[in-house]
Amino acid sequence: MQFTVDRDVLSEAVSWAARSLSPRPPAPVLSGLLVRAENGLVSISSFDYEVSAQLSIEASIDSEGTVLVSGRLLNDIVKSLPNAPVTLALEDAKVRVTCRSSTFTLATMPVDEYPELPSQPQTAGSVDGASFARAVSQVITAASRDDTLPILTAVKLEIEGDAITFLATDRYRLAMREITWTPSQPDISTSVLIKAKTLNDVAKSLAGGGDLNISLSEDDALVGFSSGSRRTTSVLVDGDYPKIRQLFPEETPIHAVVNTAELIEASRRVSLVSERNGHVRLQFTEDNQVTLDAGVDDNASASETIHAQLTGDPITVGFNPAYLNEGLNVISTEYLRFSFVSAPKPAMITGQKAPDSESSTEFRYLLMPVRLLNN
Repeated sequence: MQFTVDRDVLSEAVSWAARSLSPRPPAPVLSGLLVRAENGLVSISSFDYEVSAQLSIEASIDSEGTVLVSGRLLNDIVKSLPNAPVTLALEDAKVRVTCRSSTFTLATMPVDEYPELPSQPQTAGSVDGASFARAVSQVITAASRDDTLPILTAVKLEIEGDAITFLATDRYRLAMREITWTPSQPDISTSVLIKAKTLNDVAKSLAGGGDLNISLSEDDALVGFSSGSRRTTSVLVDGDYPKIRQLFPEETPIHAVVNTAELIEASRRVSLVSERNGHVRLQFTEDNQVTLDAGVDDNASASETIHAQLTGDPITVGFNPAYLNEGLNVISTEYLRFSFVSAPKPAMITGQKAPDSESSTEFRYLLMPVRLLNN
């Protein structure tokens, strides 16, 4: 096997495929990238029994063949090469990488021990990549990072007709985002659980190139994503996801509209003095202000007051500062709305274009309050 390709093209391809390599592969050969040169194309693949990734690039091929080499080492080498054509050649069971005066030699691994990559499932529909990426970035904020509860490290996608609803929770907060897509079957009705990390990788690496195709296997075991020459598959998370949609309140008698950027900055500053298990308190008052304070009972304290347009009774609530700030940072509108049933009940945060406009329900973030002594 021998082929030559531009350094930037090869570097981008190797880097993308290497993203899916497991830091602790279940078998030594799964630490490798499978490189196959044939019919004028070079395909680069990775697989760890859960997630697969594959893409093809055009190259000048002198001889066809397949090799398996250390993915992380090849990635590091290619990124370090000068900006010039790169040649990969198989010589005596080793791969020689040359670029101008640079030469590297890599050991190969047995190709026949590498498992066959799963086939891409049947395409279920397509979605605008930018909308998909934005939805994922908002919802994964609420996904659990605790691997002892694997079901909560997943994001649930509920698919009904031309709508996809993303749902995530770690028990202390919930996020829901709805987008439209173009299904292959207009009456499709299903749901899948996908690891938040996998979904995030797909959003970052595939969703920037226009439409993103989503594929679902008939046995509900595999999901696939593809865009251009890139495709990836992932096994689905198995289990019963909590029914969190019904937890979002339908009626909230208390509302407060705040400028998003002002609140983000105020909360970030006040949170600096919050202890690890502390909280940030928000006091919404009748004079259309909200005062944020933290660290009241500690050696350091902080408070800041900004404008808040209140509808309903004054209310004082406390939140985990990290959960609050992470939720605020994924609101993309100029204003946001807090919606309350009462102080001990979860607060819902939504986006709003203007102080007097309707609140958008495309993205909803439900945040559990911290118990305050005076509540």
